[in-house]
Amino acid sequence: MPLLVFDMIEGRTPTAVRKILECSHQVVLDVFGVPARDRYQIVHENKDYQMVIEDTGLGYERSRDVIVLRVFTSPRSLEQKHLFMQRLSTALQQQCAIAPQDLVISFFSNSRDDWSFGEGVAQYSSGRLGAAPK
Repeated sequence: MPLLVFDMIEGRTPTAVRKILECSHQVVLDVFGVPARDRYQIVHENKDYQMVIEDTGLGYERSRDVIVLRVFTSPRSLEQKHLFMQRLSTALQQQCAIAPQDLVISFFSNSRDDWSFGEGVAQYSSGRLGAAPK
């Protein structure tokens, strides 16, 4: 875990979407130190009229490349969250040509008791998995 849920405007190629997911997973690995196969990513592609993403008064001009990312994770430090935001913004700009103002990230923290990875079992709570990463 974490679970990354991306909302973006439809129209990207499968290769472009895959590159966004690859970049994002690498940042998860680097910042959170999770195992490589601890990968949960979902992409929702929306029509342009279904996403209204304004600037909260910061003066940003958003493009059709805008991505809203929700990160569901066990508690992370403020430093980890900020580092994730910065590194992902840089990686997506450098590797996917996504402008930094076109990335909106929000964290949702929960505990290891809130996760089942299959079979209707809370694997962390039941002891089938080790302690949740910090």
